[in-house]
Amino acid sequence: MNKTWLSVAVAAMFEVGWVIGLKHAHGILEWGATVIAIIVSFTLMILASRSLPVGTVYAVFVGLGTAGTVLAEIILFGNPVQVSKVILIGVLLIGVIGLKMLSKEKEKEAA
Repeated sequence: MNKTWLSVAVAAMFEVGWVIGLKHAHGILEWGATVIAIIVSFTLMILASRSLPVGTVYAVFVGLGTAGTVLAEIILFGNPVQVSKVILIGVLLIGVIGLKMLSKEKEKEAA
């Protein structure tokens, strides 16, 4: 995994943080952390889109963020585990991995 894809993955982790923050923040420190997470998340995503296809970066960013948010809600906040949710997250991650692999092929063709 190169640094650009790593920045997309880190951006997605920060996305999970700010999405949770939007729902659960109550104090000024929590809201401050949420704003910082938003800034870091979008900055990393924008930087990655300079050297990777924008649509692929956005799809991977949102897919990983969605999966991470659902898993965080289950692990951190006790949401019930539903087999259908787990299966759909798996399908989502398969799609994200597929997009990344197709992007890698395009990068090789361009080189």
